[in-house]
Amino acid sequence: MTLADEIISIVEPLAIQHGLELVTVEVAGGQRHRVVRVYLDRENGIDIEAIAEANPWLSDALDTLDRLSGPYTLEVSSPGIERPLRTREHFERFSGHDAVVHTRKPIDGRTKFTGRLERLEGDDVVLVIDAQEMRVPFDAIERARLKADFGMAGERDGTHS
Repeated sequence: MTLADEIISIVEPLAIQHGLELVTVEVAGGQRHRVVRVYLDRENGIDIEAIAEANPWLSDALDTLDRLSGPYTLEVSSPGIERPLRTREHFERFSGHDAVVHTRKPIDGRTKFTGRLERLEGDDVVLVIDAQEMRVPFDAIERARLKADFGMAGERDGTHS
């Protein structure tokens, strides 16, 4: 179990108790100093006040972890426009959105897939890439994020002049 997974297992129930969704946790840095990024959300979006209120209980929870001994910086944030996707529910909820999916091992010679999340089907995430369906086993996914589309709507749907 990675340190991020261990943090998720401790923090996720607390987030739920506080009416929040734990989107994901990222751990960066080395033994001398780590950065722990906790991404929280809630149904109608999260504001700075909710993030500030989460800091004390998150810090208390992290302080109980032996693997996180030594100095660390806690960063609590909203998931942002390029929201990380971690759970099956995330993939289902954001079907129809563009995403970037990275796998642990190559699938058809690739570890990075960018396309539209079509659906979750059994144990596979189905993406549409260049009008072709691509199946990525859920368990093979290392990380995934929504991909922001900054183009103009007319450029996306072909209605621009």
